[in-house]
Amino acid sequence: MSSQNGINTFTAIIVDDELHGRENLKKIIETYCPEVEILGLAESVVKAKELVSVLKPDAVFLDINMPVLDGFDFLAEYDERNFLVVFVSAHEEFGINAVKAGAADYILKPINIKELKQTVKKLLLILNKSIKVETSHDIEKLVIPASHGFNVIVIDEVIRLEADGCYTTIVIKGGKNTVVSRTLKDFEDTLPKDRFFRIHKSHLINLKYIKDYSNLSGNLVTMTDGSSVELSRRKAPEFIQKIKSVLKSV
Repeated sequence: MSSQNGINTFTAIIVDDELHGRENLKKIIETYCPEVEILGLAESVVKAKELVSVLKPDAVFLDINMPVLDGFDFLAEYDERNFLVVFVSAHEEFGINAVKAGAADYILKPINIKELKQTVKKLLLILNKSIKVETSHDIEKLVIPASHGFNVIVIDEVIRLEADGCYTTIVIKGGKNTVVSRTLKDFEDTLPKDRFFRIHKSHLINLKYIKDYSNLSGNLVTMTDGSSVELSRRKAPEFIQKIKSVLKSV
């Protein structure tokens, strides 16, 4: 839920194979963190996937050690995630893997109320740091959140964007690349569709910077910075049609 001052509440689900773990965390959150609305509880990865699909939560409080499929197996099911992840575990040794998996935070059991409140505050900050396209004197820009505040990137200088799980690398003209904790789909929905085209599940390119295209040894699009980007077979017909329409407008 949002207000004029930004997002002040968010939705979540809890995933834990132990009934006590699920119910305990739910009770603590409802008692001490009114900013969080718990939409559902899941006892397994399979059930968690169902809840995410149906309820579309903003965040998932996720246990790591679960039988059959664990918390990391759950995250591996998603090429792109439209939810934040908070690992909740009794084991400290999974911290590094949690960071690599793109978790927003890591809470140790038993739950410390102060730490939980700090995590909720952190999630709200992340949710409020959404990507924006701003126009100033007809110069379009991306406002990208950063640890120190934010960076401003001129859209016309973005050559391409490459997905890496829940992170995206923005390749900028001049070689100043930026890595952002946002999915490629966020950018696909934000950037002008007449200039940017998603040619692969991992690649979104600026049509202005295409150097050439070849289907001799796989479908490859070469950009002006020298990088070669794979064009998926499924996207090829739409891509070729898009290029034709762009050329006609030139």
